[in-house]
Formats: sequence, C-alpha cells, structure tokens
Amino acid sequence: MGRGRGGRRGGAGRRARERRARYGGVPAAVRERVRAAVAMSPVWSLGAGLLLLLLWVRHRGLEAVLVHHRWVFVCLFLLPLSILFDVYYQLRAWAVWRLHSAPRQHAQRVRHIQAQVREWKNEGSKRYMCTGRPGWLTVSLRVGKYKKTHKNIMINLMDILEVDKGRQVVRVEPLVTMGQLTAHLNPMGWTIPVVPELDDLTVGGLIMGTGIESSSHIYGLFQHTCVAYELVLADGSLVRCSPTENSDLFYAVPWSCGTLGFLVAAEIKMIPAKKYVKIHYEPVRGLQKICEKFAEESKKKENSFVEGLVYSLEEAVIMTGVLTDEAEQSKINRIGNYYKPWFFKHVEKYLKADRTGVEYIPSRHYYHRHTRSIFWELQDIIPFGNNPIFRYLFGWMVPPKISLLKLTQGEAIRKLYEQHHVVQDMLVPMKSLEKSIQTFHADLNVYPLWLCPFILPNNPGMVHPKGDETELYVDIGAYGEPKRKQFEARASMRQMEKFVRSVHGFQMLYADCYMTREEFWDMFDGSLYHKLREQMNCKDAFPEVYDKICKAARH
Repeated sequence: MGRGRGGRRGGAGRRARERRARYGGVPAAVRERVRAAVAMSPVWSLGAGLLLLLLWVRHRGLEAVLVHHRWVFVCLFLLPLSILFDVYYQLRAWAVWRLHSAPRQHAQRVRHIQAQVREWKNEGSKRYMCTGRPGWLTVSLRVGKYKKTHKNIMINLMDILEVDKGRQVVRVEPLVTMGQLTAHLNPMGWTIPVVPELDDLTVGGLIMGTGIESSSHIYGLFQHTCVAYELVLADGSLVRCSPTENSDLFYAVPWSCGTLGFLVAAEIKMIPAKKYVKIHYEPVRGLQKICEKFAEESKKKENSFVEGLVYSLEEAVIMTGVLTDEAEQSKINRIGNYYKPWFFKHVEKYLKADRTGVEYIPSRHYYHRHTRSIFWELQDIIPFGNNPIFRYLFGWMVPPKISLLKLTQGEAIRKLYEQHHVVQDMLVPMKSLEKSIQTFHADLNVYPLWLCPFILPNNPGMVHPKGDETELYVDIGAYGEPKRKQFEARASMRQMEKFVRSVHGFQMLYADCYMTREEFWDMFDGSLYHKLREQMNCKDAFPEVYDKICKAARH
C-alpha cells in the first residue's frame, strides 16, 4: 500500500517536473490565463473587428456609410433579421394550418374589421379610411403619406382558409404571400396559374394592384385567375362578388388600391402542379428579331411559360418552358438553392457563349427564380452578392426583406433612389414592343429589361384593351440605375408615361407615378369605378385611387 502511494506520488512529481520544463516554470495561474486567452481569441477578434467597424463608421459618418456602403448594414443586420422574419411567419402559418384555426378566427377577425368601420361611421366619418398595415411592410418602394392622416383600420388576415380540390379553388386571406401559398399547395400537387415572382408579394396587393408571371400569356394577369372576392364596404357590410354575383364590383376591384372597400378574402383558381419546368434558352440578336421571336413564342399556347431578358438594345435571351414530371437527371438545375448563381446571371451565360440550352428546373424554384436577387436589384445593394464565396457562406440568408430595406433606408437614400434609380413596369400592346424598347433605351437606358407577355381580356374595369377583343400585351420591367446622360427622374418618367398612354398601355401602380389626374384617367378607364364609388358612398370613406398612388401621396 505504502509503495503504491509512493509510486503515485513519484509519478505526480515527474509530471509536475515535465510541466515545469515544458512551460519554463510558468505558474499554473498564468498558464490558465493563457489558455483562457487562447479560447477567447475568436471573441477578441470579433470584438476588435466590430471596434474597427465602429471607428470607420464614426470617421466616415453614419449617413455616408448607409448611402455609399449600404451592404455593411444589410449584411450585418438586415440579413439576420430577414431570416428571423421568415422563420416566424413560416412557423406561424404551419401551426395555424395544423390546428385548423384559420376559418374560425377568420370570421371573428372580419367582424372586428366591420366593428372598426361602424365605429368610424359613429364618429362622424370625418377622415378617409385605409388599412392599418404600416407602409414599410408593402413591397412598393415608396411609403404612403396618407397613413398618417387617415383612419387606420387594422386588418390582420394572413392565413390560407381552404383548399377545395373539387372546385379547384383555394380561398385565402389578403395578406397571404406567394411564397406561403406555393409552399402550401405544391406538396399537395397543386399550384395557382399565375405565381408573381417575389416571395413577399401578397394576394391583396396583387388584386388591388396587379400581378403578372411568365404564364400570363395563357391565363392573363393575377386578377384574371380569381373567381370571387369578399369585401367589407364603407357601411360595414360584408359582400361577396364574382362574375355572376355583384359582377360590377368584381370587375371594379382590381387596380382600385383599396378605395372601394376592404378585401378580406379571395378565391383563386388552382391547377395541377408538375415537378419540373423544362426551360429552353435562346440568345437572340437584333432588336427586330428579338421582338419577332418573343411575339411568336408568346402566341404559342403549348408554351407553359414565356419570358425575355434584354441585356442591351440588340441582345436578349428568350426563354420558353413547359411543365413536366419527367426530367433528364444530368440537366436538372435547382436554381433556387442558396449557393446557385443568381438567375439573370445564369441566363446571361447563354448569351455570352452564344448557344442555346435546355434545363429542368424544379417548379417551385422556377416560380421564385428571381427572388434571391430581387430580379437584379440586389447587385446595387450587395455588389459582391453573386460571388461564389459569398453565395456559399451567406447565400442562405439572401435576400433581405424589401420591407426592412424600406424601413431603414433613411431620407438620404430615399432621395438618392428617387433621382438615380428606376423601378417601373409598363404594360404595352405586343404590337408596340419594338418601339417601346427603343423608348426605354432613349429615356432610361436601364438593362436588363424584363419582358413578360400576357393576355388582356376585354372585361369591364380600369384596365382593358382599346378594342372589343382580347389582345396580347407585354410587361416591360425596368429596374436599376439609368445610364442615360442627364437623366432627370420627373422629366424622364413623364416622357415615358406620355408614350405609354399614346400606345394605349398602362403603368403598374406600385411605382412612382408623375401623371396629373387628367392624364391618369386618360390612361385608365374610370367609368365603372366612379359609378360604384357613387353608388356605394365611397367618396366620403376612401380617397380616389389617384390620390393614393400619385407621386405627391408617397415618399
């Protein structure tokens, strides 16, 4: 026993001598501090990095950093916040659907909206009403000033209410987003005919404004895929409208921007979903050839999707797609994965290589192919965002929420964007496409341009063809910094608006509108809209649509 204890003491002594030899007689307390310092080195590095960043921000000035180096703020703060937003809303939507609580709560919430409207009436109807949703939460780049002066009616309706496979209709609340809807329907084997691009676009915004997608050459605008609306009117009553029930109201609601009533539910057609979209990429050179090829493909009903990206006045890639359940494994491109190149950059490779190509893209990836790069807007915010290293390390956090970008942009950035940045969608007849692209080039010189064809039926309402028959139109989307010399936002956009009116086209109302009231109603047909505002006593309840969307009403 004694020998054993002595052996252990001898072994401990040898280990102690070895440690002293290794550390040169450094005391244990010091060694522990060294180890702690080594363990804390990542924290110290992070702290030192943040300190240097703060010193740099203080030296340059916060406003200068937010304007000229906005990516710093976006990467450090807005991307993580955007992830938290998404996780919260996805978990909420999942829980509501699993608990089957949406229909029950829907009726209760609608009654609450009706009560708020009746309270407004009892108070004397002194102010116009509008939704209480904060302006920065909308996808439009501008915030309505009217929110501060109007009676805000709180509308918290963001759930999918019913999927009716028999009627092939999905019933939803107005704040349901496109990302939420496709994530819900696709696993069931369904989708909606027109899935406008960005994940955060809401059903209500797409009805009260408008929406479009590369399937619109078959199905029309988003409003044309809706079969019924439910609204709370200025007297607090709840009304359902469809092509056969309160039909005037049904056709007047689209593009009215919430000035006829509060949308509380919508029924949208569903179609069977397939696993993939087989995409054919074709580079085309020469403006006349671009327009001819695009018009030709847009008239083919066998094309499930048609889209064009114009990279210069003489260069474009025309894409056509068909839905399919079969795919060549070697040609599958999961373009929506976070580490993949941005879609518009991927498409540009076919133009640079001057070759055609075929790929199979999973359907939901295709529907939201421009979401990660917000079309091509994100390259102006995070210039290195498409770099492979950034994509692999941080691509899973992209994109930042548009609403958060708006909330944090500040007055300096707002003015900078207003004068040196364009976000516009102009809807023109297909027969005027060539002349329209030339006008966009002369007045803006912004590339790429997005081309999306759509059928415009001769229905009543604010937007319809000039003649008595359905006509093929095209949406020309311009997003980015104009390269035209001496570009001046107001003068250039008024020139563009004048041209669009001259070809009987239309301007999407989410964008900056510089038209006068007379010019606005020259572009849009207000006959049914004004008739219903008189009949339903809307004039004292809601502002006219022009007063909500004109430049003076937004900042």
